[in-house]
Amino acid sequence: MRNFLWIWGGQVVSVLGSGLTRFALGVWVFETTGSATLFTWIAFAATIPAIALSPLAGALVDRWPRRWVMLGADTGAAVATLVLAALAFTDSLALPLLYLLVAVGSAFDALQFPAFSAATSLLVPKAHLGRASGMVQLGQGASRVLAPLLAGALLGSVGLEGILLADFATFLVAAVTLLVIRIPEPVRAPEVGPRPSLWRQSLYGWGYIRQRPGLVRLLAFFAALNLLVPMVTVLATPLVLGFAGVEALGFVLGFGTAGALVGSAVMGVWGGPRRRVLGVLGMGPLVVAGMLLAGLRPSLLWITVGLFLIFFTVPILNGCSQAIWQTKVAPEVQGRVFAMRRMIAQLTGPLAFLAAGPLADHVFEPLLLVGGPLAATLGPYLGIGPGRGIGLLFLLLGVLFLLVVAVSGFSRRLRHVEQDLPDALPDALPDAPPG
Repeated sequence: MRNFLWIWGGQVVSVLGSGLTRFALGVWVFETTGSATLFTWIAFAATIPAIALSPLAGALVDRWPRRWVMLGADTGAAVATLVLAALAFTDSLALPLLYLLVAVGSAFDALQFPAFSAATSLLVPKAHLGRASGMVQLGQGASRVLAPLLAGALLGSVGLEGILLADFATFLVAAVTLLVIRIPEPVRAPEVGPRPSLWRQSLYGWGYIRQRPGLVRLLAFFAALNLLVPMVTVLATPLVLGFAGVEALGFVLGFGTAGALVGSAVMGVWGGPRRRVLGVLGMGPLVVAGMLLAGLRPSLLWITVGLFLIFFTVPILNGCSQAIWQTKVAPEVQGRVFAMRRMIAQLTGPLAFLAAGPLADHVFEPLLLVGGPLAATLGPYLGIGPGRGIGLLFLLLGVLFLLVVAVSGFSRRLRHVEQDLPDALPDALPDAPPG
């Protein structure tokens, strides 16, 4: 795994730099406008292009060498960051330009994900793909924890401009590792007749998945996970602030999200069970338990433990799923298949962010306020006051995900996906190209 570790290390540094920029831009927007809505638009600008362009990106990944796709993606994102830095240095940074450049960076990220995932299949023996996925998520989790701490400390000394330049430097680190390390290319069948259009190749991933019902069930499971879990994570802040202060919120979020680091580290060392689908279905009840604990009572301890369970479990779920896809999908089409998979699985995430606020403010919170419709019946058990309606929503989300886990567990197609589909990877890795 030596070559993978070098490339992974460069990508971890780059992801950390991107986290610094996200935090700093969010602070700048909120301090400049005082608008929470304009602040949240950064998240939409950073996610929608990556999701929408995924099928096209996947087709390009399968056409071009994976190393050069990753290098191009890093270069494009670096240029967008450098333009942001130039605008900040000249006091020319405005919201429309900021959103546009964030969206440009997101578009290049659409190339990065399927290229890195497909390259990993050619760099890591299939027995260790679960470990590799855990390590990738460990880097992402470390960025979520460390980036706000570092950015908060650096903003006062180097400002937004300095953080943007630091992010640009991290892209250079990732680029150097890609220039030094060679990535083998999959064996592609010779083309007969005219090459299909890029549009048709973009849609190929869905046809490939649809012909394999076990992968369709696995994709549906994660679409549901990506709808329900983000609602919990985004509403954890108002849930805690309903009965505690900002310092308590920092404690809860800090220790809760640390579960992602622990779960990623466990997955990186362990690699998941031999039957990886059991790692998906077996960890589902822990996510349910986390949702129920976080919503049951206005208790900092219970909420912290609940969030820790959720964040601990998700990297193991993702790692086992990633290993299944990397093992069962032919390397020469992984770019298109993984990109389509990402678009479908993550499309529910933005829907969760859009729905969470209105559901909390206009549906569930009024139910458990003093004098609310459910204050007399559920109030003695869940508590009454700000945040308790969100707690009720957490309980409902936990029940819904329990149903998802149960239905998925009864699906023979999903339970036997690893037996029904032959491995698409050879036992030995291909040689890297010379030079």
